[in-house]
Amino acid sequence: MPGALGSAWTDFKPQIEHLPKLLPNYTVIAWDPPGYGKSIPPKRQWGLDFFNNDASCALDLMKTLGRPKFSIVGWSDGGITGLIAAGRYTDNVEKLIIWGAGAYLVPEEVEAFKNIRDVSKWSARMREPMEKVYGVDRFAELWGEWVDAATAFYTDRNGDFCKEEVEKIKAPTFILHGKKDPMIAAEHIPYLKERLKDVRYHEFPEGKHNIHLRYAEEFNKLVAGFLLEK
Repeated sequence: MPGALGSAWTDFKPQIEHLPKLLPNYTVIAWDPPGYGKSIPPKRQWGLDFFNNDASCALDLMKTLGRPKFSIVGWSDGGITGLIAAGRYTDNVEKLIIWGAGAYLVPEEVEAFKNIRDVSKWSARMREPMEKVYGVDRFAELWGEWVDAATAFYTDRNGDFCKEEVEKIKAPTFILHGKKDPMIAAEHIPYLKERLKDVRYHEFPEGKHNIHLRYAEEFNKLVAGFLLEK
């Protein structure tokens, strides 16, 4: 499950290309959430239910594909969606792997989002892949919509993304974390570790938000090892 505005190929190219070799008996299914990537139309719908809607749509997709039981690998926004799906659909989600995600929003994260709202200030390396997907103008517009939608959780729901769902998760969960991730507060890791019933943790000491891209080979081996455990 990709991050904000993400799609299968912008966010998970090293996983799509290399995980099948490590997991020959698994099928890797990467999706573009409604309103993102190639899942347009429809236009992206926001509001305080957008993570819940993604989780519901993902479950419907997997059922339609004839795979009602599955594991989730979710980054950033996709990690939040994964937490919701695992908490709501306990009979369907067998294992959960997340990184760059938390169950709630804190003030410094709100400020971080606001500081990156203007995509013209991004580096070309970060900006151009998204501009290729959406076009220059639509990417800037869509990113602004995402910042507004994400920060609304802080003003309208005391920052709560999915605290209730976290308490209900039964699936074994693997949290990977870049210790230098500037996008999420450090407090999210102990919060999740204390509340998840069956949790494993791995830290990349020099990692930031995109550990699955920066350390793709190591990341993929860790993910495959976790999924193959009985």
